[in-house]
Amino acid sequence: MDVRELRNSFGCFATGVTVVTWVNDEGQRRGITVNSFTSVSLDPALLLVSIDKRTKAFEELRNRPFVINVLSADQSAYAMQFAGRPQEDLVVEWEESTRGPRLKGASAHFECSPWAEYEGGDHLLFVGKIEGFSHSDREGLIFYRGRFFETEYKAILAGNKSF
Repeated sequence: MDVRELRNSFGCFATGVTVVTWVNDEGQRRGITVNSFTSVSLDPALLLVSIDKRTKAFEELRNRPFVINVLSADQSAYAMQFAGRPQEDLVVEWEESTRGPRLKGASAHFECSPWAEYEGGDHLLFVGKIEGFSHSDREGLIFYRGRFFETEYKAILAGNKSF
């Protein structure tokens, strides 16, 4: 199977962009960009993120509280920064919560305690129990066919803008 073509096929599905954040054993704020994020259950309130086993985040996140930050349309620099592509002169603005660090200005936050972990091939699926959440009226950042889109959904839906 051609893995590049498989990735291209997955890229046909537009997704939001999240950064999972936590505090490591040394007390440092850490984060990783993730677009494999989904709601799982409302009762109990659960969500799921998929993390590549080759990343440092894979080991650091095990059995640890974490925060899902749904990036707003103007936060593509955060997505790149936490995807391992440092952005020159970027100042990350943090907010503290009871479960870990949150990215200031995100469209939504989900503060989670660990619920379960499942093997998923070269990824590990982390299910978190939502202990707190918030949202704003900020538009979300979209990832589609390998690119970020920082645009208003209303205009897209009205047919005034297109991908």
